[in-house]
Amino acid sequence: MRVLAELPHPECKISIFGMNQKFIIKFEQGTLEQSYKLAEVDVVGGINGVFEMLDEHFIQQVLSIFTQMRGAIIETYNKYQ
Repeated sequence: MRVLAELPHPECKISIFGMNQKFIIKFEQGTLEQSYKLAEVDVVGGINGVFEMLDEHFIQQVLSIFTQMRGAIIETYNKYQ
């Protein structure tokens, strides 16, 4: 797996990797991470097409999922403390 790009964002780290004819888009926020895999043939324009897909609306959805993930793990952790 090789790093193709990193996109700056104030609320999370965004990395794009290439592996086995797939783009892997990884979002990291603290100890949490989300990854999305896209076949290279499904993305028009290659890596530039990936950049276009990562608009602010999509990133806000990812950040919302991080909030849900964090809430779920905190709730579970608190049950067993």
